[in-house]
Amino acid sequence: MNIRFWGVRGSLPAPLTPQQIRAKINAVVQRIAPTDVLSEESRERFLCALPNWLFGSIGGNTPCVAVTTQAGTKLVFDAGTGIRIMGKQEEPPQNNHYHLFFSHFHWDHIQGLPFFDPAYNKDTVFDMYSPVQNFKEILSNQMRTPYFPVALESFTKNITYHTVTEGQFFSVNDVQICTVKMSHPGGSYAYAVQEGNHKFVYATDVELLAKDFEVSPARAMVFQNADAIVIDAQYTVEEAYSKQNWGHSAFCYAIDFAVAWNIKKVFLFHHDPAYDDRKLHSLLESAQWYANYISHDEIEVALAVEGQEIQL
Repeated sequence: MNIRFWGVRGSLPAPLTPQQIRAKINAVVQRIAPTDVLSEESRERFLCALPNWLFGSIGGNTPCVAVTTQAGTKLVFDAGTGIRIMGKQEEPPQNNHYHLFFSHFHWDHIQGLPFFDPAYNKDTVFDMYSPVQNFKEILSNQMRTPYFPVALESFTKNITYHTVTEGQFFSVNDVQICTVKMSHPGGSYAYAVQEGNHKFVYATDVELLAKDFEVSPARAMVFQNADAIVIDAQYTVEEAYSKQNWGHSAFCYAIDFAVAWNIKKVFLFHHDPAYDDRKLHSLLESAQWYANYISHDEIEVALAVEGQEIQL
């Protein structure tokens, strides 16, 4: 399966500010030596040697992660502002058919749906999934006056709403999906995608507590032995202590969780909107050190970056 990040920020969109852009330019200029600009080859070598926080950006869109299976089925997890970019940049899937899964319905996870261009195409087909009853009404509410000028009824008529059951696998074409509830104000659900021998987990918006580590049939189905997990790691440890009950986790808790469930690769996700690229990469270095300390390189840790693709 192919996994692509279209939105990786939490809480609200965080576009690069003019001050951040100037700071990046200034940092690059300070690194340039006369020999770096002698030729196209030297310039390219210089750019490739820049630290990751300077060469590119983590991205500022709110959560949206797409999974494309080997057979071409398109699974989309959450509809933050990243889904708008997906609708504008990506070719539609086969038969214009999207399977859209909602972790929960806080604004940063649904605010991009009204701006998803394919939704207004009469030929688009949606299957939408959530463990929450009557979630069609929830989606409709954000598109009613005075919040939005276009109603949900303007979408394609080819929409089917599925209320799924926690702790039970269900089929979506060529893959199996399972969901389990996580610790978050109002609730949030993690999803596992099982394709053959590979398992991918999407676990945004969770304040990891002791109960999330407890072994249960539902949690084991979702998390045990996954190849990769995208997981909430919005806070530093200090912030996690000061913001208890806010619903998010520190990077070290996410790594502890992966170790507990024997998950091989961790993508830190739901980045704090106040963190710039340099701050996020410094947190990644700390997370990698911590992962090596407790697992001795048995777990790989990376940042979820907008536009990044993963192959499982």
